[in-house]
Order: sequence, then C-alpha cells, then structure tokens
Amino acid sequence: MGLETKTLKQTTEKMIEQLGHLVPEFELKKKAELVHEINELKKERGAIILGHNYMEPALYHTVTDVVGDSLQLAQAAADTDCDPIIFCGVRFMAETAKILNPERTVLLPAKVAGCSLAESITAEDVRKLRENYPGVPIVAYVNTYADVKAEVDVCCTSSNAAKIVEALDSDVVIFLPDEYLAKNVAAETGKKIIVASQKDHGPSAGSKDFAVIGWAGKCEVHDQFTVEDVEAARKQFPNVQVLAHPECPPEVVEVADFTGSTSKMIDKVKSSSASKFLLLTECAMGDNIVAENPDKEMVRMCSVRCPHMNEITLEDTLNALKNNERIIDVPKEVRDKARKSLEKMLEYV
Repeated sequence: MGLETKTLKQTTEKMIEQLGHLVPEFELKKKAELVHEINELKKERGAIILGHNYMEPALYHTVTDVVGDSLQLAQAAADTDCDPIIFCGVRFMAETAKILNPERTVLLPAKVAGCSLAESITAEDVRKLRENYPGVPIVAYVNTYADVKAEVDVCCTSSNAAKIVEALDSDVVIFLPDEYLAKNVAAETGKKIIVASQKDHGPSAGSKDFAVIGWAGKCEVHDQFTVEDVEAARKQFPNVQVLAHPECPPEVVEVADFTGSTSKMIDKVKSSSASKFLLLTECAMGDNIVAENPDKEMVRMCSVRCPHMNEITLEDTLNALKNNERIIDVPKEVRDKARKSLEKMLEYV
C-alpha cells in the first residue's frame, strides 16, 4: 500500500469513527478523498484554514487549523504568519482577515456567503447617524462589511459587546446593526434603548430617556426562535438545558438557561453535568458539539441552517486552494480605517 493510499485510508477511518453516527458512511468515504487532498495541498502551500463554529461537521473536524467564533477567528487572523488564509465563514469574516493581514492572500470558498445582518446597514447609514447624533460613539458588531467598520469607533463580537459598551464610559452609545443584540446588551448593562429608524436615521420613539441607540437589523436564523420553542422543548424534555445566542429576541434570551457566543455555548455544554441541550443558534453547531462530546444529546428541535454559512463546502475549499478562487480584497482607504476599529475590539478580549 502506497503512502498516499495509506494516509487516505487513515483519514477515512478517523472520519467514520468520529462522525459516523452523524453522517452516512458512504458520504464520509466520498468526503474523505476531498479532506485528504485539501490537507496535502494545505501543507504544500503553507496555508491556514480558519473555520467558524457553524461549518458542517465533515469540514469542521477535518481540515480546519483553527475553529471558533468571530472573536477567536479574528484573533487567529491577526496572529497568523500563514499565506494564504482560507476563511471558511461568511464574507464579512474573510474581509476582517484581510484587513488584519493586508499583505496576505485571503480566500473565501464560496460564491457569495453574505449575511442578513451585514446587509442591513451601509456606510452611508452610519454617516447619517453621526449627523443625527453628533459626538455619540458608535459600536459596530463584527457582523458588518468593511466599509461600515471603517465608519465606526470600535467593533465588537457577541463575546465582548457588553464589556466594550461599558468601557466607552459614554452616556449614550450607538450599537449597530443587530437590534436584538443591542437590546440584550442594553439589558445586561442596565441601559435603556431606542431603535433608530432606517428611514430617517433618527429615533423611532419619542422619549429621549435612553442610553443605547440600536438599529433594526436582524439575523435571519436567530430571528426564527421563539419562546414557544423553549416551552415546547421543556414540556417534552423536562431536564433540557436551553442555550440561546444573544442575537435571539430578548424574550427568548430571558427564558433561556444560558446566553453566550457560539464558543461560550460550546464551553457551557462541555462543562455542564446536564445531558440534554437545546441550542438556539445555527443547528450545524449541535452536530459539531456531539462529535466531540458523544455523551451529550442535542434536542433535535433545531432545523435552522444559515443559508450563507451553508455555502461553504469541502469542494469549494479545495478549489480555493487549487486555483486561488474568490480572493478577498478591501480598498486601502477602507482597510486602514476599519483596522483601527478592529484593533480596538481585540483589546477587549
């Protein structure tokens, strides 16, 4: 048996052992060929593959060098010396890697890989908000495109959003673009919130008694979860632990047992003595957790996949490595301004 055949056989066996209870064996055998080729080519090129927690299991557990949430991957992108950087996540994440590594090639293995949140606000919207609220610091969730990041004072992730809002030490803060995350951060920090109108970029409520100005953007995945989902899960599985991402509606977060970023949710499952969990986030992550924690059970009430994250495939990851497909570029004038807001974000880890 040749070395390459032996290595492929080992890859296949390892994938079946780890993922066989989640993915059909015939599918894993086919994907093992892609995994083997990706890993060989990655070594030849000196590449690094970053994978978000929402990647499908056959990719997440086999070809990635670093996995995590937006903050962890931003840190990895800032620290790496590898070239190229293959970003298995959505476009705004790949843009962040390019901003932090302007001299390196960043590849996005997908045709579009957009984001409903990122598309809910533009750089022009931010400029108009500055006009309407002069002197008010603006925080942008990392789920925004580079031109928006270039117009704000600091970026944040769901992991450090509350910490950054409090650190600004300002009577009023503009928090963009996720309305639910803004409301959840306001609740966590004891602040009152209004939501700015997308039409006139001013307050949609008459009261001036507020400390956080939000924006009416929503994640198309987390917006689908309801209090009724939680009640139904608890009725059917009395001992289930409910974990909600802070992009969920505030009323859902309020009835959950735990709220945190994707990585904090993973850590919570690993450290918990509970055996059953309902994850109110992109459902592929449940499979990734179970693959590493076979003693944990994910209640299969989650059927919501992010259509944008779902664009990332092993096939396109291989094509990116082979052909430098879908190179991410950010104009220098945008990149330089956006880098400042991202570097400030990385100070609050």
